[in-house]
This record gives sequence, structure tokens and C-alpha cells, in this order.
Amino acid sequence: MLVETYKTELVQSIILFAILYIIRFIAALAIKKIGRKSGINDARIHLIIRYASVTLILIGLLVVAVIFGTEMKDLTLVFSSVFAVIGIGLFAIWSILSNITSGIIMFFSFPYKVGDKVQIHDKDFPVEAIIEDIRAFQLHLRLDNGDLVTYPNNLILQKPVTLIEKDAIDDGHDAI
Repeated sequence: MLVETYKTELVQSIILFAILYIIRFIAALAIKKIGRKSGINDARIHLIIRYASVTLILIGLLVVAVIFGTEMKDLTLVFSSVFAVIGIGLFAIWSILSNITSGIIMFFSFPYKVGDKVQIHDKDFPVEAIIEDIRAFQLHLRLDNGDLVTYPNNLILQKPVTLIEKDAIDDGHDAI
């Protein structure tokens, strides 16, 4: 009986999620194409796809609430309350969000890739190293002495960086 009452809304919701699934599929293909064209490793590509999927799910839930008759004034009350609580919580962890946002920006427009030797011009801690991995929160940099340095994504976008050598990783297959 409940299904008959909300039959139209359920059909509209199914159609909405089918459309969102198609959009997610197309977005995933586009992100993979951009990532592979830019020489970005698969782990970072999948991370950005996951971010896009979560965003689409949240948009879908919002639209489903509207489909089932939730009034805009109720939605604005809920969202303003939720965003106030989230805003207070995020203020405490702004550094983490800054690094995630920087990771997304670096996915689309970072001129260096894994294997490049770079010099970071930091007044307090200058670094010259090979980029070993680019993660959601930080870069893994391998110094010449073998030490691993993790460098936050938000700082790498704020500091001047010089490319020393492209594809500088020594793969151990030197000719004899």
C-alpha cells in the first residue's frame, strides 16, 4: 500500500539514479582519460573518481528529498544546521581539507609527475628530491641519501618548485 502511494516518486528516483550512474560513468571515463594523458598513476585517478562519485551521491540524495516532497524551507533549515556543525568541525581540520583540495588541484594541473627530480624553494626546509608518489594528502619525496620526506600538498602549491630532471628514478637496470 505504501508502494502505491509513492509509486511516481519511486519511479522518478530510479530514473534519477540511473541518470546519475550514467553521469558517473562518463565522468570516470573523462577523469581516466585526463589522468592517463597526464601520466598520473592509477591510485590517484581512482581517488579523484571516488571524490566525484561521492559528490554525485550527495546531489542525488538532495534531489530525491525534493522528489518526495520536502519543502525548500525545510531543506535550507537542515542544510544550514548541518553546514554550521560541519563548518565548526572543519575549522579544526582545515589543514586536512586544504591538502585534499590541493591534491585534487594537483591532479588536473600539477606540472610534475612521479619520477621527476624537483627542488622546492622553502626558506626553512629546502628540498631537492625525486617525487616517489603523489597521494591525497602529501607527496612522497626521496632524497639523494635515501631518506623519505612527506611534503604536504597544500605547501607544494604555495612554494616555488624547480624541475631538476624529468624521469630521474633509477630503475636499477643500468647497462654494464
